Amino acid sequence: MEWWVILTAGLCLLLATFMTGAPIFVAFLIINITGVVIVLGQPGFGMVANSIFETTNIADLSAIPLFILMGEVLFRSGTIDVLFDSVDKLVGRVRGRQYVLCFALSTIFGALSGAAMGVAAMMGRTLYPSMISRGYDSKLSTGAILAGASLAPIIPPSVLVIIIGTLANVSIAGLLIAGILPGLMLSAMFLVYTLGRVRMNPALSGEGDGENAPSATLGEKIMAVVRVSPFAIIIFCVMGFILLGIATPSESAATGVLGALATAAYYRRLNWHMVSESLGSAAFITSMILVIMASSKMFSQLLAFTGSTGQLTQLVTTLGFSPYVMLFIMMLIPFIMCMFIDQIALMLVVIPIYQPLLTTFGFDQIWFWLLMLLNVTVGGITPPFGYTIFAFKGAAQDVPLGDIFAATWPFVGLFLIGMVIIAAFPPLATWLPAML
Repeated sequence: MEWWVILTAGLCLLLATFMTGAPIFVAFLIINITGVVIVLGQPGFGMVANSIFETTNIADLSAIPLFILMGEVLFRSGTIDVLFDSVDKLVGRVRGRQYVLCFALSTIFGALSGAAMGVAAMMGRTLYPSMISRGYDSKLSTGAILAGASLAPIIPPSVLVIIIGTLANVSIAGLLIAGILPGLMLSAMFLVYTLGRVRMNPALSGEGDGENAPSATLGEKIMAVVRVSPFAIIIFCVMGFILLGIATPSESAATGVLGALATAAYYRRLNWHMVSESLGSAAFITSMILVIMASSKMFSQLLAFTGSTGQLTQLVTTLGFSPYVMLFIMMLIPFIMCMFIDQIALMLVVIPIYQPLLTTFGFDQIWFWLLMLLNVTVGGITPPFGYTIFAFKGAAQDVPLGDIFAATWPFVGLFLIGMVIIAAFPPLATWLPAML
């Protein structure tokens, strides 16, 4: 059987299974078992067992449960409420201050939790009602919250980065650090765009909300800085230790968990019930991710065994496309597919197919996979099936789904502009990793 028939049939069957709503790992298992029976026969099941063991026995993956646990402790302990109140006092009297607060909090939350869906749900329950009650525009508020939540997978810590780094055999520490400057750049772009619209149409921010807001005294601002200092320590433990070369991602994640527990204790929010719930949730999410990864690894091995990846690389090379044309094609496909299937599922499919092409076209691995991270992240807020959209919808049920869809497109456009900037200026992605 021709390699392109095997590749096309495998991908179509896999995507069709995804769209049925079946769990991701079930889809991969169906494809893997079918492929092993057809291609390898009964002896191939030994390869399946070895593949599952090798995938789940990678030491770097220990950072996944630790990063998840850190976020769970911070959110379940209620210490985020302290951060919310303190940042609110520090924002000051600015026209459209709730938008400023939104992006400031989103950036900080992104450095404390890599879950865009969690941040979107939390902001939808807390900040969005406050914005609406003050007369802010519903669509712009919705778009700002969803765009801000999408910074979470980009700014470390990020579970998606660990998955990409593990499967693509790229430095996880380098890829984590690479997201800092692009994440801050996107946050600034969102803020400039939003405040620009407020300046052109002041009605978008209510009736003088910024000017009429109560001004915090100097003492209150100093106290606010003191109250957020534990969170700054956690961020430094995660990002600073990696950047300084003091700790590996797994070690920095463990330090972040200790910092989260210490912060909860500092604010007298630490108790056994909260810790047990955080551990249970982290264990459930981690096991789900590991099962998906273990199920997908065999898929990439089957592609390699049948010669599909090698033949595809050879075919693309003979087409004669320039590197940037090929980069555009390689980014366009995931952008479209992320509108319909899960981000993690898509990455598990494209990584084994794309990986051989990077060397062929001379792409820097950290730069390329960071662009891919941005690509699949924006898929979370792209209609019609963005997962982050539905997380926000679940928290803000009164907002019509059509309004949410309309609110996201301007920020999707900003995301794409950010990707073009990073593609044109690779040092934005590679400068900090080069310092490791």
